[in-house]
Amino acid sequence: MLINLYANWRARPQNSIKYKFLQMNNEIKIIDYNPEFKEHIKRLNIKFLEKYFTVEPSDMKQLSNPEEEIINKGGKIYYAQVNGSIIATATLLMRDKQTYELGKMVVSDEFQGGGIGKKLVNHCVEQAKLMGANNLILYSNTKLQPALKLYKKCGFIEQEMDVTHYQRANIKMSMHF
Repeated sequence: MLINLYANWRARPQNSIKYKFLQMNNEIKIIDYNPEFKEHIKRLNIKFLEKYFTVEPSDMKQLSNPEEEIINKGGKIYYAQVNGSIIATATLLMRDKQTYELGKMVVSDEFQGGGIGKKLVNHCVEQAKLMGANNLILYSNTKLQPALKLYKKCGFIEQEMDVTHYQRANIKMSMHF
């Protein structure tokens, strides 16, 4: 019984070492794309995709050329940074003038559960609003239950799935402003 209580206490995110480290010693900063950080979006996303899925040709195209494929097409790239280290990333991909897609969102494994994903999603929502969007969509996969739970907490609702260029996607969510 005592072992189970300790295990449950340790399993709570607010009791983890990484959570305390982030809250007590560091400030999580959300920063805009900078060519200096170009490789981080690729590094983080490829590691994630290889762990759960496969890297699709459209992924490699966007991740290898983020300025051409995301920024120059009206999108944005954001990073979460702690003590100068990039630990998470997300993009806003412009679909049309009122619709953006939240994509390429990943938090390094060792920092998951510390509120970074939520902070990054909330930042992207606010930025989409500032850019004049009235609709924010995302495509995901139902095997990523922690991510889906986060999206729902942030206000996304499940929509009917449509045609997408992601083979791994089996769920669509959206948020209207």
